[in-house]
Amino acid sequence: MSWDVRFTPIVLSERCETLRGEVRDFLTQQRKAGIIPEVPTRVGMDYSADFSRSLGERGWLGWRWPKAYGGHEGTALERYVITEELLAAGAPVRAHWVADRQSGPVLLTFGSEAQKQNYLPRVAAGECFFCIGLSEPDSGSDLASLRCRAEKIDGGFRITGTKLWTSNAHRAHYMLALFRTAPATPENRRSGLSQFIVDLSTPGIEVRPVLNLAGEHDFNEVHFDGVEIPDDSLVGTLHMGWRQASAELAYERSGPERWLSTYHLLARLVETLGPDVSEDIRTQIGELLVDLVTLRQMSLSVAGMLEAGQEPTVQAAVVKEIGTRFEQRIPRVAHQLLSARSDYDDQDNTVRDLLEHAILWSPAFTIRGGTTEILRGIIARGLGLR
Repeated sequence: MSWDVRFTPIVLSERCETLRGEVRDFLTQQRKAGIIPEVPTRVGMDYSADFSRSLGERGWLGWRWPKAYGGHEGTALERYVITEELLAAGAPVRAHWVADRQSGPVLLTFGSEAQKQNYLPRVAAGECFFCIGLSEPDSGSDLASLRCRAEKIDGGFRITGTKLWTSNAHRAHYMLALFRTAPATPENRRSGLSQFIVDLSTPGIEVRPVLNLAGEHDFNEVHFDGVEIPDDSLVGTLHMGWRQASAELAYERSGPERWLSTYHLLARLVETLGPDVSEDIRTQIGELLVDLVTLRQMSLSVAGMLEAGQEPTVQAAVVKEIGTRFEQRIPRVAHQLLSARSDYDDQDNTVRDLLEHAILWSPAFTIRGGTTEILRGIIARGLGLR
């Protein structure tokens, strides 16, 4: 039995704090220009291709990547600081998010030299956006049951099937997707899967909107009707996509977005309630703040592991599982505390708008990056309990 799943405390360097100041100065300028709101009224990330390009111009995308691929050879902790400040400010980072966070690192690790040269400099410049092709109509968290096929043909592959819940597919240039290239075996359901880069402008691809509870178009259903892609679309080794996708999900699950999605609501809640509150309210707010600080330290620790070249799959799953419950608890506590006040109807629209948006969005926090049940299975295996 193994219980050695550690989170080593991280102390940020002086360079990290200097970089933090540079990012904050830039964000202050963006607020003055009206590009970022003074006080966000929505949870999650907004989309702006222009803003992503402005980050690319400053060198804040592809931060850790080799200079040969448009990167800046910075550290994982420096990138963490950049990301943390952008999210805390409510910056519109949706356009480049997936490409910078996970698609790029996957290509760095498993991609061919031609793929690295082709895609990574454009991602680092904020000009090339990716989406994630994992879930399917009958294969949500159980990715081993994927049925969307990539059949080998002369010169490439023919794709048939459907991906679902594909965030931003209607605006991304490419999808990094996991397809079935051979039947699974009874001994290993995870076999026979491969990763591909799919140009979403390829004929035969239909992107259908799936509106969320807030009436917004973020999710999509992407249908592939005999779509032909070239041989060089394959990422890594044929039939070895499960390991690659697992590494990709570690990048997705461990970042500060796992505890900052509803941060604005918490900050506005504290401001609205003010200092003159009951002991019970102080306790509830204090518990949320303690969890916030703890999650940040755990997430920083995962960034430190990535910097050391480790694959913190279990630690990332822990951060995601705890972070999801934290993000969903904030709107519940906010609703309870605000609705109990006699002056709730007189409160400013900002906190009410944030609360309403968070309530509508919070169910999605459980889905993205893996459901709670799947994550707990990963954690249990990592602890030697399964």
